[in-house]
Amino acid sequence: MMIRNALKYVFVCFGLLFSMEISAQEKPNVLFIAIDDLNDWSGCQQNFPNVQTPNIDRLASSGILFNNAHCQAPLCGPSRASIMTGLLPSTTGIYAMIDDDKIKECNETTNEVIFLPDYFEQFGYKTMGIGKLFHLGDKAKCFQEYGGVYEMFGPKPQKRFKYDPAWFGKPSGTSTDWGAYPVYDSLMPDDKYANWAIERLKQKHDQPFFLAVGFIRPHVPWYVPQKWFDLFSVDQMKTPPFDPDDMNDISEFAKQVMDVPPMPTTEWAIENNYWQEIVQAYLACMAFTDYQVGRVLDALENSEYKNNTIIVLWSDHGYHLGEKNRFAKHSLWRRATHVPLIFAGPGIKVSQKSEIPAGLIDIYPTLAGLCKLPPNPKNEGVDLFSILHDPVKAAQKCVITTYGFKNHSVYWDDWHYIHYKDGSEELYNLKNDSNEWENIASKDEYSEIKLKMKQKLPEVNLSNVPQSSYNINEYFRENLNDL
Repeated sequence: MMIRNALKYVFVCFGLLFSMEISAQEKPNVLFIAIDDLNDWSGCQQNFPNVQTPNIDRLASSGILFNNAHCQAPLCGPSRASIMTGLLPSTTGIYAMIDDDKIKECNETTNEVIFLPDYFEQFGYKTMGIGKLFHLGDKAKCFQEYGGVYEMFGPKPQKRFKYDPAWFGKPSGTSTDWGAYPVYDSLMPDDKYANWAIERLKQKHDQPFFLAVGFIRPHVPWYVPQKWFDLFSVDQMKTPPFDPDDMNDISEFAKQVMDVPPMPTTEWAIENNYWQEIVQAYLACMAFTDYQVGRVLDALENSEYKNNTIIVLWSDHGYHLGEKNRFAKHSLWRRATHVPLIFAGPGIKVSQKSEIPAGLIDIYPTLAGLCKLPPNPKNEGVDLFSILHDPVKAAQKCVITTYGFKNHSVYWDDWHYIHYKDGSEELYNLKNDSNEWENIASKDEYSEIKLKMKQKLPEVNLSNVPQSSYNINEYFRENLNDL
């Protein structure tokens, strides 16, 4: 076969030949922004008042916000493993926390995985990253240049300010606390991550780059300097909806799976007059991280790469701030699964908002499509832009979130269906019941929609791999590795 010109590249991937008519210099770069524990309160999503996220909002206005996006696991380790592998937790057997360098050791399926940054590297990209990208940063060593992780969830004062589970006879297992600390932004790891990314955007790169930045806040502890707290009046702080009888219509098994013994309850926060303080602290952390995101976006805008860089911003899962009597992720309910997912850059129309169900698992194939790379046939997600204007495919799209072996959540159209390992179920009409207060799974009139939702559950459900474990509650501690 004759080579028509010097700009044509032939790659061998998965035993197939792929021809690329585009030179390395013409390929779009990727700016990959991860934010830890950021729920769906960003201003562009309009789910909570008085939020200050102007930079995330301007990114959304410069591209497309997938406003019905959900994680594949409501926990850092399995969520990030799913994003980086392009596989569902039920396919890999990774349901809980896992060291990044152990992912490929789990089974035959994960042995063959090509991590997202490695996939781009195969097609001539320089991969650079800093901060929390995998759960432990980049212990998997898939970035060519990695800037490290500083004090993963620090810095921290010598003594906690408001909450330590040991103070209240609760088991350990959370860094939950809040308060103004430290004095300066420069002492925060996220500030350093932004600095590092900004320096890379100032550099000259002779090949396309994949630059990943993993911000820590608003992960607990909710510590940021005082100036970020000052943006929000605690006395005027609103709190999210809460129904103390909310759990009366779900199974005992569901309560067991979703239990978070180390975490504060909403009832406790109300009794101690802490709820408004906690929401203020979370919003302060959001505002701080948004500022760091803005610094990186400004650096890109002022660089030579501003017109040739695809940007994706995502959070690994959501977070309850008092809903469902909890301050935690660790659930299959919407507040813990619903996340911001934004794409912007060349070829992407501005000021778009899509309600198509999207998953973080779709990031891998979507970035490959936007960068004109051949699809990785192992990916279980889809290129979101391939269905964006296809009503038939869009109508069929659903998203699956998994929390432990055979505990699945399915989002499809206006419906949210949860099916647990013991066979118990929950069904919510999100259009009429956005708070998920009324479980209608047992009502006969919804049997047909429930059946359709059930048919979308994963067909493959691997047992939890021994490399993956978690100690948040008795169910995970005693059962996860014995399935």
